Amino acid sequence: MNKTLKIVLIVVGVLIVLAFVVPFLIPVNQFRPTIEEKASLALGRKVQVGDLSLSLIGGSLSAKDLSIGDDPKFSSTPFLTAKSLKVGVEILPLIFSKTLHVTGVTIDSPQVTLIRGTAGQWNYSSLGGSAAKSPAGQAAPQPAGSTSAPADLTIQKLTLKDGSIIVGAVNSQKRSTYDHVTVTASNVAITSQFPVVVTADLPSGGTFKLDGVVGPIDQADAALTPLNAKLDVSSLNLASTGFLDPSLGLGGIVDLDSTLESKAGEAEVKGNVKLSKALLIAGGSPASVPVTVDFDTKYDMRKNAGVLNPSTLKIGSAAAHLSGTYETAGEATVVHIKVEGKDMPAKDFEAFLPALGINMPKGASLTAGVINSDLIVTGPTNKLVTNGSVGLFNAKLSGFDLGSKMSGVASLAGIKSGKDLDIEKLSSNLHMAPDGLKADNFDAVIPSVGNLTGAGTIDSKNNLDFKMAATLTSALGAAGSPVSSSAGLLGKAMGGGGCKSGTTVPFQIQGTTSEPKFIPDVGGLAAGMLKSQLGCAGGLATGGAKDAGKAPEDAVKSLGGLFKKKP
Repeated sequence: MNKTLKIVLIVVGVLIVLAFVVPFLIPVNQFRPTIEEKASLALGRKVQVGDLSLSLIGGSLSAKDLSIGDDPKFSSTPFLTAKSLKVGVEILPLIFSKTLHVTGVTIDSPQVTLIRGTAGQWNYSSLGGSAAKSPAGQAAPQPAGSTSAPADLTIQKLTLKDGSIIVGAVNSQKRSTYDHVTVTASNVAITSQFPVVVTADLPSGGTFKLDGVVGPIDQADAALTPLNAKLDVSSLNLASTGFLDPSLGLGGIVDLDSTLESKAGEAEVKGNVKLSKALLIAGGSPASVPVTVDFDTKYDMRKNAGVLNPSTLKIGSAAAHLSGTYETAGEATVVHIKVEGKDMPAKDFEAFLPALGINMPKGASLTAGVINSDLIVTGPTNKLVTNGSVGLFNAKLSGFDLGSKMSGVASLAGIKSGKDLDIEKLSSNLHMAPDGLKADNFDAVIPSVGNLTGAGTIDSKNNLDFKMAATLTSALGAAGSPVSSSAGLLGKAMGGGGCKSGTTVPFQIQGTTSEPKFIPDVGGLAAGMLKSQLGCAGGLATGGAKDAGKAPEDAVKSLGGLFKKKP
């Protein structure tokens, strides 16, 4: 037994000695040209590795440095650099026949720079085949004496650990960096499919994961290589990606769950995207409810353009239909999307309105009504512009007394709207840009008040500036009201007995959406009356020639007294 133990110990000792001594006896650097040659042929780029060392225990060759050249049309600096490279090898063929059989490749802490050209082509498009051309159109130089074809190279396992990817464009200094990138692929070959998993951390938080099958490599354009994968994005901060203009304070958090299938230069992506904490106008505040989109899109990778097939946008139970086109050839994606919604519950939109720079008046809420929309969203994704029409029908704004808000105008008109405001109809043409919102052809039918028309803006600080006119349903200067005597004087000055229902009263809306202020437009009211546009009974048309000359002056004096302003 002791003799057997001694033999075992001797064998173990010899193996340990061999493990440390043999690497120094094998001139592993002689394999460096072979490795560089095979890799250069496979990638169509110049590949350089540092001094090699051999580990029998790990069964691998290691190099301190790795560099892969870029397409000269994009950059003279490396496409990829790495601190170290480890190549797994079969030890016995290496020791006894000095033959290199690669079992795996591990690249540690690589840095990859992806650059997009002005025509939409990427610098990685020429990887892996004859597309790697010099500016003069000549094939990329190959190592002297090379005899292997790219198809000869097969790697059982390829791993990129803890890398970073820098993404930019040739015509922009802006760069986005994705850290902690890990790529794992097995049975990698140029001419066949192989599984791949890619994970990464996104700028300003969030994660990215792609899990699928890729290949065979398109040797004319690597960007067109077929791919069938599941794509998941979690907590992507739009403000940090360049999709939205950070100087305007726009943003949101995106979660994506989708499938991606590309072949023959066309990619189809289907899935669901959720946008939380959306902020679409400077001066707005993040929405407290998410927007979700069930989408289906096809993208032509050669034309850098895509079509958004009929898709559905949801805010709560409110749903709108999306369709349109987009182009990605420039620095920012440019879209042309149609948004159509019909009979969408208004109360579901209330929590999303702050993202558009609209805050409900304090204490008020939408408790009924439906919204119809017909909008076109156009422009680059970092500065989207929306145009179209929006309508609100059969709505109730609870907790909002319009009569008290329109103090001066309401007392003039005798308006009593109550604590809740019923809205039969409210429609407008909208122009919404990152710096604010403009409403034209504003038209509202409010049974307790009348018909409100006008136009105005909401700026990036949420300030209102609307010029409005109210065609009243109630009589002007109701008996017993504080302004009945002034109204009577006004009616007398105009040659009649006072203003009846149908009177048009111009006013302004200022303040903010949460604290609107209704201000009588004295000048506008006087001008309108003198043009006989107010519907006041009698008017100048019934006044005699004797009174006509004094009527304008008396009317202005009456209005000045009514609003406590000097004429």
